[in-house]
Amino acid sequence: MHTAMIQSRILIVDDEENLRHLLAIMLHKQGYLADTAADGRAALERLGSTVYDYILCDIRMPEMDGRTFLQQAVERGITAPIIMMTAYGTIETAVDCMQLGAYDFISKPFKQDEIVIVLKKAEERERLKQENRTLRAELAGVNGFAGLVGRNAAMLSLYDQIQRVADLKTTVLIQGESGTGKELVARALHSNSSRNSKPFVAINCGALPENLLEGELFGHTRGAFTGAHADKPGLIEQADSGTLFLDEVGEMPLSLQVKLLRVLQQGEVRRVGATIDRQVDVRVVSATARNLQAEVQAGRFREDLFFRLNVFTLNLPSLRDRVDDIPLLVPHLLQECAGRIGRTPVPSVSPGLLRELMTHPWPGNVRELENMLERALVLCDGPRLESLGLQGTPAGDHIVKAAAAAEEENLSIKQAERAIEIDLIRKALHKTGGNRTHAARMLEISHRALLYKMKEYDLA
Repeated sequence: MHTAMIQSRILIVDDEENLRHLLAIMLHKQGYLADTAADGRAALERLGSTVYDYILCDIRMPEMDGRTFLQQAVERGITAPIIMMTAYGTIETAVDCMQLGAYDFISKPFKQDEIVIVLKKAEERERLKQENRTLRAELAGVNGFAGLVGRNAAMLSLYDQIQRVADLKTTVLIQGESGTGKELVARALHSNSSRNSKPFVAINCGALPENLLEGELFGHTRGAFTGAHADKPGLIEQADSGTLFLDEVGEMPLSLQVKLLRVLQQGEVRRVGATIDRQVDVRVVSATARNLQAEVQAGRFREDLFFRLNVFTLNLPSLRDRVDDIPLLVPHLLQECAGRIGRTPVPSVSPGLLRELMTHPWPGNVRELENMLERALVLCDGPRLESLGLQGTPAGDHIVKAAAAAEEENLSIKQAERAIEIDLIRKALHKTGGNRTHAARMLEISHRALLYKMKEYDLA
């Protein structure tokens, strides 16, 4: 079978224009796609919109040097191997950069072969890591990750991002429609971190009025207000050494946003009515269904707090964008619902119902699916769920095709998933004029995941 050639994308970061140009030409001849940046700050901007497979970075640069860039790239969860370059190379510099997370170190002046050899070594390491991840998933028969269920490409990319950022103290902003499972993602971050033996404390910022929310979050002293008969630590203090999850953070009043910013900047919390601050060590994870950038522009959310919360972003796909996961979600949710209401045995699902579920638009996402299945369990007297009588607009041609395929009893879920992925990738590439970076963003998967799937499905 013919295999399409997949080019790796490299970012060259160096303040010397001539060297950037020469490296770009040389790497292009070697089959790489090369972009350039004149300093670390410009490089971070590029990383915000483009996924790179490798990064070549000088150490001594104006604006932001290579060491600072390396630190910030690692904090943001950038996983591309970063190879440092310097004409002032010392063993100490090399060791320092490697300890900060650099893949390798090369001294200027260098020969073309040296760069290529280092890149090939990095390429082989990444290939082996991917093979190991794939093998572990196959051996375990993985259909999900840390309480999340799904094998859609966007979900696999999400699992990978969770694993990479889980053990960092970096603040994470989880974005997604209502009902997509944002708290499950926050718990997955906590359970996969070294803080997992410490508290996971969650609060919905939109569920309480401002005066109660302040007391819940920051605590209060005795006599701070009527009814405050004793000192009480807030949820932030209760989460000390663990994880604080702020759900619907976009609903937080402006007055409390200032106090939260202090917690993030100084690691200090002051109880209502207190005159002293208390030190806390909390990893803050927040979630929102709102567009926080739009809220900032409208003056309803502080820009400085937005930047503090949005160091690393996880985007959750809606259920209609991962309808191929419904055959995995349905038995999982039925089992959970049956256990909750005491229904045994758990009914099976007819192929007709599966088709019905896969063509529904699901505005309420996984939560709506779960509620609907629980209602069906309550009403069902037989051994099989036949139909829910769903009304709504079909989710799309590719979904209907996949649903029809899944209805055939001799066709596996894997084959249906494969057909959906191929169709979605083709459509994304067509819409973006073949731009793989933009297509990956549209598909909500990493650039590397898209290239891997194009190779797997033999898509030029």
